[in-house]
Amino acid sequence: MANQTVKNPWMITAFLLVTFLVAWHLLTLREAFNPKGLTEDQLQLMEFNGDIIKKPDGTYAWNPEKEKVKGIPGPLAVLQKTKEELSEAFVKKGTNDHGIGFLVLYTVSRFGAGFLAASFVAIVFGVLLGLNRVLFRAVNPFIQILKPISPLAWMPLLLYSVKDTKWTAILVVFMAALSPTLATTAFGVNGLRKDYLHVAAILQLSWFRRLFLVILPGAAPTIVNGLRISFGSALVAVVPAEMLLGELGVGYLSWIEWNNLDISGVIFAILVVGFVGVVLDSGFNKLSGFVTYQE
Repeated sequence: MANQTVKNPWMITAFLLVTFLVAWHLLTLREAFNPKGLTEDQLQLMEFNGDIIKKPDGTYAWNPEKEKVKGIPGPLAVLQKTKEELSEAFVKKGTNDHGIGFLVLYTVSRFGAGFLAASFVAIVFGVLLGLNRVLFRAVNPFIQILKPISPLAWMPLLLYSVKDTKWTAILVVFMAALSPTLATTAFGVNGLRKDYLHVAAILQLSWFRRLFLVILPGAAPTIVNGLRISFGSALVAVVPAEMLLGELGVGYLSWIEWNNLDISGVIFAILVVGFVGVVLDSGFNKLSGFVTYQE
């Protein structure tokens, strides 16, 4: 029985989650307000400052609104914030006050546009560089220089060039996803087994048939690895881009909640980012499974 429990990772996951939540709750738990030792004038001053509130029965309690900005909120406060946000997930209260459902759609669409465009460009140019060794060696220094540059470093230049925050956010995602796929595609095509190309030459395949039947399938595992790296880089870049540009999305929600000093909202936004990342990553892994193979 003990061995079976050890082999079941979900039991361990549930145990770690419960342990974390309990520890979080205990560490953030605050004692109820005790007016003992305080004069009526002191209580009135604390009530005037908003530290405490007076209940209908005449007793005092900590002001829940003030509590939001004092320390890290507990899991129950975050759960309450989650319920409030999800209950109005697809409600638009104003120009910059959209429900979390809309914000997730904005972020995913922005991420998808930048990532797909970058993947297409990177694979096309990566194949061309991989097939031409001289061109590959000539361009490789530029790839190595551009690869370590943070995509957010491009944002001021991109914003100045396109003068549109929406397109700037998409281009930031584009820059984040471009280099890894470009480099791995070029290396994958360049290192393709020569036997594959010899067979294609013997069969006298046209260039396009050779590309789609030999080159791309042969380099597919390497290309997919590059896409995985680009996927993670783009997902990491889209949230801070939305925060800095003020574009509606999950990153924007996190920044607004911080400006409102609602730490529960900040934690909720962080959890949404993680959830969206897990869903997108699992979907991408399923799609990549169709094009990978083992020799």
